[in-house]
Amino acid sequence: MPVATVTSKGQITIPKPIRDALELNSGDQVAFQLRDDGVVEMVAETVDPLALYQAIKPKRRGVTVQAMDRAVRKAATRR
Repeated sequence: MPVATVTSKGQITIPKPIRDALELNSGDQVAFQLRDDGVVEMVAETVDPLALYQAIKPKRRGVTVQAMDRAVRKAATRR
């Protein structure tokens, strides 16, 4: 069973076998839950960026070729 030591600042290093099993990387977050029986559960709060793909759809404003041509002509005449 992997063991970790608590530092004077209350920090621990999660043992490599546990990091590997939870697929934890630098910057990932973990959540701790204390159960009634005294056992502490640690759950990876890792979010896969690909899982967020298209979760929020940006507002798109369509632009026609004609509108682009007008904008280019307008900008060119200012010079």
